[in-house]
Amino acid sequence: MRTDARMVPGIVAEARQLVGAARQAFAGEPRPRALLADCARRLDQPLRVALAGALKSGKSTLLNSLIGQDIAPTDATECTRVVTWYRHGSTPSVTAYAPDGAKANVVVRRGGGTHGLTFDLDRLTWDTPEPREVDHLEVEWPAAALANTTIIDTPGTSSLSREVSQRTARLLTPADAGTDDSVENIAIPGADAVVYLLRRLDDADIRFLEQIGAAAASGDSGVSGPLGVVGVVSRADEIGAGRIDALHSARDVAVRFAGELERTGLCQAVIPVAGLLAFAAATLRQQEFTAFEALAGIPIEELSAALLSADRFARPDIALPVPPELRAQLAERFGMFGIRMAVTLIRLGVRDSATLAAELTSRSGVDELRSVLDVQFGQRADQLKAHSALTVLVRILTAYPGTAADELLPRVRTLLADVHGFAELRLLGRLRTDELTLPADDLAELHRLIGGSGVAPHLRLGRPLDTPAPELRAHAIESVRKWRVLAKHPLADQSMSTACLTAARSAEGILDLLNT
Repeated sequence: MRTDARMVPGIVAEARQLVGAARQAFAGEPRPRALLADCARRLDQPLRVALAGALKSGKSTLLNSLIGQDIAPTDATECTRVVTWYRHGSTPSVTAYAPDGAKANVVVRRGGGTHGLTFDLDRLTWDTPEPREVDHLEVEWPAAALANTTIIDTPGTSSLSREVSQRTARLLTPADAGTDDSVENIAIPGADAVVYLLRRLDDADIRFLEQIGAAAASGDSGVSGPLGVVGVVSRADEIGAGRIDALHSARDVAVRFAGELERTGLCQAVIPVAGLLAFAAATLRQQEFTAFEALAGIPIEELSAALLSADRFARPDIALPVPPELRAQLAERFGMFGIRMAVTLIRLGVRDSATLAAELTSRSGVDELRSVLDVQFGQRADQLKAHSALTVLVRILTAYPGTAADELLPRVRTLLADVHGFAELRLLGRLRTDELTLPADDLAELHRLIGGSGVAPHLRLGRPLDTPAPELRAHAIESVRKWRVLAKHPLADQSMSTACLTAARSAEGILDLLNT
């Protein structure tokens, strides 16, 4: 039986050892030596997660909501046309980099009212005599959410400028985005995982997701890309025209998208998120809470008439117990859905700003997204980073045959061929949208066993943290037997049988880990 690469202790350590051996073998080859040095550094860095999607899909707003701080410009400025890396740093700084590595400090301006940050790229002072074109930006910020994850904000995939769209393609599938198939075209994918924002599921989205999926699945074929992809139905509050049930409508859309994407294996999950509401809730001000309290005190019919549109809500001739300027700010920060939700929650009994912020955050969908990202990306960070490094290592070894590094290739291919981690991620996505014909307790056990609540053995087996190893082994053995029997049940269809075999394989991986 093959051992699940994710279950093997020290997958990053093994990848680091293989990369190190290859670096020694290619000590005299400048190009592979530089690529392998990048691979080695990558294994020691935080997981890289890219936000991708069409123009105006809400990537920067979602980034701000995930971080809980206003650090990404959301207005349509020049900085939204380049790739921007958000890393953890002790002090805030923004640096522009040219293609040749030259750099310049970027002036950060904070707009008035609700306009947030702007990165001024018009007056850059480069560290070289000649002016340069900006290749990418790097933002360092002391945010806890960036300590273990680097987030990459990318230009829109459907930009009117082909060059702008290609910047995202080169980051996520660097070899596939080019036209040169030579050895010199080998490149490391910039991200280990992708959050892809969807407002519709059109042909452009499908093509780009297929490009990412093909890259991730073909380490020997000349391309290499991120392993995990999670879809987000972004700006979900707008799907229901800002109505109080907008997120329910968005969830129905997410289920439909997930069903279509599941058939092609392009996404592991699809989550509806109202990013604007999530960020506004994270930064809720007392003045705003007081305004919502005042609005909650007027008759429902009167407020409903005022909330027909954002423009109407902010009109000075509409008599409401909140100044027009503040109403305009509420509309810009929370949207119509957020205002309706906040007023409804206060009418239902919310009495302070902290409780309102927590309730709005919960209803925005961002907590669910954070949970999915933790289970599918954060807790699988080692596997994702190792996959990025090993796919590039395969390309180098096959492009430069005839060295001592040739003997490394079988082991690298074995690690990449072990796709049980992929099977778990796909099944987790299916369980979100497609109920298997299993009793509720068995469905819950299946979800735990394949890592839906975390990847540690005790979490997979549903046991306490201090459970002795012999007891965990006994539970794992019982799980292997149970799920293999269910897989062979005469009434189990192909989908059910595959799911049960995946669970059995996960239990076998736990046994392997406990026996090491």
